[in-house]
Amino acid sequence: MSTDTATSPNGTTAESPSLNILAQYTKDFSFENPGAPRSLQARERAPAIGINVNVNANPLSETEFDVVLSLTAEAKEGDKVLFNVELAYGGVFRVTGFPQEHMLPLLFIECPRLLFPFARQIVSDATRNGGFPPLLIDPIDFAQMFTQRMAEEKVRAQVANTNVTN
Repeated sequence: MSTDTATSPNGTTAESPSLNILAQYTKDFSFENPGAPRSLQARERAPAIGINVNVNANPLSETEFDVVLSLTAEAKEGDKVLFNVELAYGGVFRVTGFPQEHMLPLLFIECPRLLFPFARQIVSDATRNGGFPPLLIDPIDFAQMFTQRMAEEKVRAQVANTNVTN
């Protein structure tokens, strides 16, 4: 495999930015239907469904990263759980030629954006195979999630600094 290079105006060569998926995998998966077969009966109204999303990234080498998209979904009718789905879906990504300041957005926005359709399909198939209508998770704004996470970490760091100086 060859690497693309570009020559800058000062004559130096730089690697062209590249983001490649080397592997995708299901790291952990669980589907629970604790009330079956009663939970499969027709109901007058749709259950309340709560969905949580998380993204983690860990370096495997200087250019390869393991990014894991975690999705959990729980359907409830009152206080009874109808189903619970937990999925950790990962990908190994090779990232080369990007400036350091672009690495976190790549790992926490672009990589999960590439993984999401596959994870969404697994959740949809699991709920359908569990006897429920397929749960089609709406598209996720990973950029907004990343911005919110960075703001929360900034606040935590400020609180930690305040506690240290007091």
